[in-house]
Amino acid sequence: MLSIRLVFRDPALRAAGLIMILQGAIVCSFGPYFSTLAVNTFGFGDRGYAVLLALSSVIAVMSSVVAGIRADQTANRRQVTLAAVVALGLGMLLMTVVPGPWVFALVAAALFPLGSVTFGQVFALARLAATRHPIAERDGIMAVVRALFALPFVVVLPLWAVAFRQNVDVTMIFPVSLVMSAGMLLVVLRLWPRDGATAWEDRPSGLSFRAALAEMGHPPVALRVLALGAVNAAATLYMAIVSLVMVADVGRSAADVALYVGLVAGLEVPFMLMLPALTRGVSRTVLIFVGTALYAVHVALLPVLAGSWTVWLLVLPAAIGGAVTLTVPIAYLQDLLAERPGAGASLMAIKRLVGDVIAALCFALGTLVSGYALVAWLGVLVSLLGAGALWWADRRRLEFLH
Repeated sequence: MLSIRLVFRDPALRAAGLIMILQGAIVCSFGPYFSTLAVNTFGFGDRGYAVLLALSSVIAVMSSVVAGIRADQTANRRQVTLAAVVALGLGMLLMTVVPGPWVFALVAAALFPLGSVTFGQVFALARLAATRHPIAERDGIMAVVRALFALPFVVVLPLWAVAFRQNVDVTMIFPVSLVMSAGMLLVVLRLWPRDGATAWEDRPSGLSFRAALAEMGHPPVALRVLALGAVNAAATLYMAIVSLVMVADVGRSAADVALYVGLVAGLEVPFMLMLPALTRGVSRTVLIFVGTALYAVHVALLPVLAGSWTVWLLVLPAAIGGAVTLTVPIAYLQDLLAERPGAGASLMAIKRLVGDVIAALCFALGTLVSGYALVAWLGVLVSLLGAGALWWADRRRLEFLH
């Protein structure tokens, strides 16, 4: 596939890919166990976890928006990314050296979200670098970069599964992630194109912070971001409940969690790579709706089938649906602010914030009224409503989306 060759041959896209691989390895090490670390290991309970999740989301989006606008204002994208990677590394260092409940709260609610700024900036870099390649391949390039983020799930999570079967403590994810964050720092320092010396034109936007926010808050943009955030809630809730429903009471363990999440992510990768070629000419909103419906099957049935062998059948709709809902919205959101790559990348963080806040509310309500099954079903309902609203909003293919 041409898109794959372009990513590996282009130095800037190659740097973006390497950072995505390392960040994906850290996220897949921490993400599936965030809830169980908060609820069980550090004693915050279900409501405490919901609070940490909401705080994490708010800080992540605020930092991503500020960083994206600042990167557009100054065109100093390398410096912004460097600061984010340092914050991530500091968090992993603190949890390695002085682990504890309040250190965990600081890392989970602040430093890890600050590190997530890297994700959006990498896609801003990829979008700028992709302008030197054929238009027809640009969605494919984004899909490849996003697939590289998912690739570590195939390797790293099975390794964690083996480690946990040997009674390795879950908190070992932090020293391992510290090493990987050091690798990210090295890639940014050595391979990220230097500010002002890029092979493409990257001029400062000239917009004030208020004007940049106004662009992002324009109703046609904001409403679509909200709808995609609702779609994203299902994925957030999946990561939140997977380690809480696959427990010893139903014959599962941390190793099963790692294997399940790894299988889903592993299958997502080939579907992500095939998607641009298989869906040329198909409306992005139609794709998102179909992907959301498939993903809904997986999330809704996960708590029900967690103790049965049939749970492993859910990895297929999860992977296909996830491949669509994780990749197609990237180009969709970037096109909403096509002239502002930093702010456009920040829309991904806002989308995630909306999804995480909705997920936190679903988690709190579901656990208060019933349990994790209700949490999943609430998330599925909201995500389907979001996908339907997005399709309805774009049914006339408004001109600014072309």
